[in-house]
Amino acid sequence: MTRIAMIALGSRGDVQPYIALGKGLQTAGHDIRILTHEDYEPLVAAHGLAFRLMKGNVQAIVETPEMRELLAKGNFLAINAYTAKAAQSAALDWAKDGLAGCQGMDLLVAGIGGLNIGLALAEKLDIPLVEAHVVPFSPTAAFPGALFPPGVAKLGGLANRLSHHLTRQAMWQGYRAAGKLARQQVLDLPPAPFWGPYRAARARRSPVLYGFSPAVLPKPPDWVENVHVTGYWFLESEPDWTPPPALSRFLQAGPAPVCLGFGSMSNRDPEETADLILRALSLAGQRAVILSGWGGFRQTDLPDTVLVMKSAPHDWLFARAAAVVHHGGAGTTAASLRSGVPTAVVPFFGDQPFWGRRVADLGVGPEPMSRRRLTAEQLARAIKEMVYNQTMRQRAASLGAAIRAENGVAQAAALLQKWLD
Repeated sequence: MTRIAMIALGSRGDVQPYIALGKGLQTAGHDIRILTHEDYEPLVAAHGLAFRLMKGNVQAIVETPEMRELLAKGNFLAINAYTAKAAQSAALDWAKDGLAGCQGMDLLVAGIGGLNIGLALAEKLDIPLVEAHVVPFSPTAAFPGALFPPGVAKLGGLANRLSHHLTRQAMWQGYRAAGKLARQQVLDLPPAPFWGPYRAARARRSPVLYGFSPAVLPKPPDWVENVHVTGYWFLESEPDWTPPPALSRFLQAGPAPVCLGFGSMSNRDPEETADLILRALSLAGQRAVILSGWGGFRQTDLPDTVLVMKSAPHDWLFARAAAVVHHGGAGTTAASLRSGVPTAVVPFFGDQPFWGRRVADLGVGPEPMSRRRLTAEQLARAIKEMVYNQTMRQRAASLGAAIRAENGVAQAAALLQKWLD
């Protein structure tokens, strides 16, 4: 039995895949500990895993006026600079909490959100770290870095590979000052190299696991042998979950609705967003379930063809939808593709345009629509295309079936076990 600490920082969509992976590793006989924010302690406990605190509240950061403004503009560098300041104030807490939570562990697992603090903790405790990502983070000539405009691909393989290195550096340089404080004041380590600690991590030759489907993004031929695309790490909804009566009545009252929601992406003007969505639905002639999430959808004067909910399990709801519209987060994209219905992505920032481009290239949804330039007419056209384009619907159904046939958690657990053995 290996004692494994998994660092999962960010929004719920960032954290859920690691809880799913942790459950799979626990089933395989390992002792699992999830290090994450206090908001997710009930979720971790509900799935039978040990919880350790990493202080911080991502939702509070996202809902600040400054962050709402930055999200509306979609400028990754500006968003990265803002979050770097937040990370600097949290770095000491993360180092202290991480050091306490990782005592006695044999192995660390971390994705992009927890990678920098995870590498420092692995160095301090002299234990290996396995990278486990849900977004491409290994350089390749096959496609651009997930944080770069998709148009970079037109410049060729060299530009694609460079974009991945620049993505890593943008994230590292934003964290470097905070990391220096944590390493020196808490972990008693020298500062990491100027270009980051990634070379030392690669030297260990630990496996790098990617929790997305090879049917959605196949492993590029230039990724090395120890990099694996396992399939998605889905956290299934509770088997005894039942929909609220209002949702059951709405679904039974007419044809399958469109499902819309922007997850953890705050809207600068929720009323304006509500009006735009309602006008688009009217133009498209479609019923809809709207998931308000953190976006604060506050429209109260609703037609009887629209139901607003704060949340619902994506695996349950999306399978009952005619189509799905969302922000393009990795987890939401995975859930919508698995459902087997067409998907439209309205990206805000980060890796969301990357997944929107991938959805369109696979032919299972329309072209991604920038949130800053989104109009009711544009959204209505996309909804109608998803509902009535039978070729798109068949492609989405086929892709959904392929994803449902995979077991990414079991595959990742088997690969990790092979390496441990």
